[in-house]
Amino acid sequence: MTPFTGWENFYVILGSSAGALIGLQFIVITLIAQEPIDKDLSVAGSAFATPTIVHFGAVLLLSAVLNAPWQTVTPAAAILGALGTLGVLYTALVARRMRTQTVYAPVFEDWLFHALLPLAAYATLAGSAYAAYADIGGALFGVAVAALLLLFIGVHNTWDAVTYHVFVRRQ
Repeated sequence: MTPFTGWENFYVILGSSAGALIGLQFIVITLIAQEPIDKDLSVAGSAFATPTIVHFGAVLLLSAVLNAPWQTVTPAAAILGALGTLGVLYTALVARRMRTQTVYAPVFEDWLFHALLPLAAYATLAGSAYAAYADIGGALFGVAVAALLLLFIGVHNTWDAVTYHVFVRRQ
């Protein structure tokens, strides 16, 4: 019995959802791409659209890592810790891009769902990876919270992008 026993169904469902949502995001981007794109829109896309794919991809990777047949916690914790740390750094980059892009003035909700909540999710992931050596059960719940948060952030951001382009940009 590995420490990950009992989590298989959770991560299979989560990974399948993330994979399907990545496909949906590509459909959304394809529909939006029919609009003329200039340099400023490209910069805004790297602040608002690309992170959504990254978050869905992170959830898919989390699901794969935690479904692998590890015999010990160490390799999985190392991968999760690296993913959490890289996610924190990437979220800082996204926040900088949000500040420098000129197409759209972000409101609190944008800062919450594109910077603050992803930062919390990736920091939780990194902390859970570190805590896995002391309390694997609690750490796995932390990883699950981070993964679900990233999934819900991605769903929110996809919906937000669609409604923005349909109801605001088309006007």
